[in-house]
Amino acid sequence: MQDFFDYADEQVLRTRASGRKGWLPAFRDATLFKVIYGWGLRRREAGNLDLADFSRNPKAPKFGRYGACYVRFGKAVKGSPPRRRTVLTVWDWSAEAVAEYVEEVRPLFGVGKRQLLWPSERGGRITGRHITRRFAEYRDALGLEEVLHPHCLRHSYITHLIEDGADPFFVQRQVGHAWGSTTSVYTHAGSDFMNNALRQVLDAGLGGAE
Repeated sequence: MQDFFDYADEQVLRTRASGRKGWLPAFRDATLFKVIYGWGLRRREAGNLDLADFSRNPKAPKFGRYGACYVRFGKAVKGSPPRRRTVLTVWDWSAEAVAEYVEEVRPLFGVGKRQLLWPSERGGRITGRHITRRFAEYRDALGLEEVLHPHCLRHSYITHLIEDGADPFFVQRQVGHAWGSTTSVYTHAGSDFMNNALRQVLDAGLGGAE
């Protein structure tokens, strides 16, 4: 994860240093990937975000105006409209990344009063195909496995929250899963987490009779 985000940031610095205009979309896309991971969003959910979809959370004032993300285009149940949910911000760095982009970079796209969060170079909303293509470009440049796709950022969000000790039901609500079993499928805990969990079980004397 860190290698991927570092590489995305490097593309911004490299392009800007060369004097090319491409640093703006590179900055936009680097922030977009951080938002997908930082709030555990689906590609479509993130791509359709507007400025007004971020708001303050009175219970977490340290995040400023980025304390919560309102998802308007969640995955729909068959025959129903898109499901909506509010995702609470959990990491300082994610709020800081969005704030920097919104306040310093997005205005340079010249979108005026339009609300779309991720404008294209032509002023429209970027497409899901663009998100997938850019992700694949960075993935391949890093030599990562071809099976990885933007949705894996969402998987990582779920896994890392669980590893950090978040309540599974909280995580389920954050990502908009109707069933906890779905969230568990998305969780791919690392060996360090598993060994620490085992140690806690043994320390608590839950390992069965001696």
